[in-house]
Amino acid sequence: MAFEPFTAAHGMGIAMAAAIVIAIIGFRRKLRENAAWNRAARYGLAAFLVSCEAALYIWYAITDNWGLHSLPFQLCSIMMWLSAAVLLNRSRRLYEVTFFIGMLGALQALLTPNLDAAFPQFRFFHFFLAHGAIIGAGVFLTAVEGYRPRVSSVFRAIGWLHVLAVPAAVTNYFTGSNFMFLARKPATASLLDVLAPWPWYLLQLEIVTLVLCGLLLGIVLAADRVFTANKRSSSPMEAD
Repeated sequence: MAFEPFTAAHGMGIAMAAAIVIAIIGFRRKLRENAAWNRAARYGLAAFLVSCEAALYIWYAITDNWGLHSLPFQLCSIMMWLSAAVLLNRSRRLYEVTFFIGMLGALQALLTPNLDAAFPQFRFFHFFLAHGAIIGAGVFLTAVEGYRPRVSSVFRAIGWLHVLAVPAAVTNYFTGSNFMFLARKPATASLLDVLAPWPWYLLQLEIVTLVLCGLLLGIVLAADRVFTANKRSSSPMEAD
């Protein structure tokens, strides 16, 4: 069975991914205040990300599906490893990359999946849970650990995106593969469908990525202002 977007199964997949994010936001205070809970959640989420990739490789081996597509050069595959790493080492520079590139890439994948497996196949669950965990890692470091992206973070993250694209582009050139969709648009529906043909959509993506990173930064800044305003309004008024 082939995956069909915008169906009940697609909605269920998004709900599974959203459950990871909702759980982190819902327990954020407990995770901030309790060091043991924090450590267990961070390590657990990192282990889950690594397990997702390990399970995929095991599935490739069991089903004899090894091929060029199994190389870890897709953006979200890279982000799974980097998200696990930043949860373990709490690197603020690595956070910038996973927050912008990881979250935006995973969100786009969830909304317009490039997926060849339908419910209830393994690849269906792997796809939605793994991408949800990537977003969850960014949310954890932002909502629980208190990390915040800056304007300069946007440009550093985009710079690292170009660095990560180099091995993918080289592999595409020599093998005819399509890692990070640098060689051609995906066969399934995606944001790229509204952009110009190859190679011009690659230039347009530079602008799209900058705008989306700016939008994500604005959401965090707006949320901080709302939270601060609510905190002030709920605190007792000082006597004159």
